[in-house]
Order: sequence, then C-alpha cells, then structure tokens
Amino acid sequence: MNQEVRLCEVGPRDGLQMAKGMMPAADKLRWIRQLADAGLREIEVGSFVSPRLVPQMADTGAILPEVLKMDGLTVCALACNLKGAIAAHEAGAHVLSFPVSVSDTHSRANVGKGTDAQLEVLASIVDWAQSQARPMRIDAAVATAFGCSMEGAVPVRRVAQVAAAAARAGADEIALADTVGYAYPSQVRDAVRATQDAVGERLAKLHLHDTMGLGLANALAGLDEGIRGFDACLGGLGGCPFAPGASGNIVTEDLVFMLESMGYRTGVDLPRLLAARALLASALPQERLRSGVAAAGIPRTFRA
Repeated sequence: MNQEVRLCEVGPRDGLQMAKGMMPAADKLRWIRQLADAGLREIEVGSFVSPRLVPQMADTGAILPEVLKMDGLTVCALACNLKGAIAAHEAGAHVLSFPVSVSDTHSRANVGKGTDAQLEVLASIVDWAQSQARPMRIDAAVATAFGCSMEGAVPVRRVAQVAAAAARAGADEIALADTVGYAYPSQVRDAVRATQDAVGERLAKLHLHDTMGLGLANALAGLDEGIRGFDACLGGLGGCPFAPGASGNIVTEDLVFMLESMGYRTGVDLPRLLAARALLASALPQERLRSGVAAAGIPRTFRA
C-alpha cells in the first residue's frame, strides 16, 4: 500500500476568496513561505478571475512570481477560462486548476457557462497549453460531485460521465470536489469507485469541505478507496461565493494529524504548520479559524 499522501494547501486561494477582509500581499507571501517551510510542497496561491467578482484574488498575478522563488514548491493557480489560463501560464504557474461542475446550474452561476460548454473550454485550454514551450499540468476539478445547494442530489453516474469527459478533453489529473460539503462516507466511496472505473489513475485527489462535519470521515473513505491526494486549508477557511451554503475546507492541520497518526507520510511538520496560524489570525482577525489539534494541542502520543 502506498503510504505517501500528497497534500495541496488551498488556503491562499479557496481559504481567502470568501474572507471578510483583504489579506495584504506582503502578509500573504509571508504566510505562503511559512506553509512551504512547514513542508507543504504544493500550494494553490490564488486564481486568475475577475477582481470585480473575487477582489481577494486581485493580486495573484503579482505574488505568483515571488512564490516561484521558493525552492521545491509546486505552484498552483485556478482559472475558469482560456484568458485566465494564459495569464496563469505567463505568470509561471506549474499547475492550473480548472473547475467543471457536474451541476449545470452551479456551472452557470460559477463560470457563466453550462457543464458541456465548460468542458469545451477545458479542451481549448489543453490544446493551447500543449502548444507552449513550457509545460503546465492541467487539473480538472469536478465540482459539486457530491451534491449541489441549487440542484440537490447529483447522480454518481453523472459524476463519472463528467470526469470521463474531462479526461477525454485532456486533463492530466482529476479531482472530485465536494463544493458545498454535503458528502458522506458511503457516497464518497461510490463516487470514487465509479470515477476510477471511468478514468483510472487520473483520479488523483479529493477536494472536501466540512459543512456537515464529515470532512475527515470523507477523507478516510477516500483513503480506503486508494485516494492519495487531498486539498485542505489551514484553519478550515474557505467556501464558494457562487454556491450558497458552502462552508470551509477540511482543516489541513487536523488532516495531517490524522494521516500521520495512521502511518501515512505527508512530509508536513505539524508544530510548524500550527505556528503558521498566528500570521493568518493577525492578518484576518474577523475570521474564525477551526482545528481540533490547535484547540487541544498536539498530544504526547503523537509520533510523526
């Protein structure tokens, strides 16, 4: 069994896009440096989207070149269209995260296009990226894969169909995203199995939210099905501005504690990761940070 688990810290993007305040660019860079120093090797640093719609991401183009100076870090950015993908590539992003929602209603609210049209955009981005001298990994984030606050239940068969279409469009990796946090463990198992049948090992990770308090339980269900990649956010911040009811991401520090306690290797230094909360708390004092580990402290029984 593969005991290594790849974590992507999405705090600087997903965690901040719903924040009540604006984190200054200098603080954001210092925070990303602390996350990298704690051992997180993949960080989603921001998104190339309209600053009118998501003002918290307006400085992504300015900070990304500075983040690229951090040794050994895979730098990810999100974009919803070809223009944003080109901007991400020109800024130097190693990985592009591209959302494709299973829910057509959410897709129209999130990116202004239906699901099928968004899949066509993905194909055009892949074609453009493959024509460039510098490679950029294209990840398809299959959003609302476990339910939608606007459409309700999402059939597992449709999740697998959208993931398969993203694979045919040329996505290098695929993530199933619980955009609004409605997933439960047996549903995660069913969706992962169906998607693995459809796309094989291209299903690389889960992006989980904790709306119903089942985030870590869902991560464990994914682990049991062979998933070895997860998105998470320090302090459990985050949510989707275009998905009513969405709450924060699963908590990076709690996920690290669970994985390391179970014998999985994350490469993350948990005490250093907890120390990175101080800067986040001071820069965004109106945000409530979550974490059982931070509240209780690292127990003496913990051995990484």
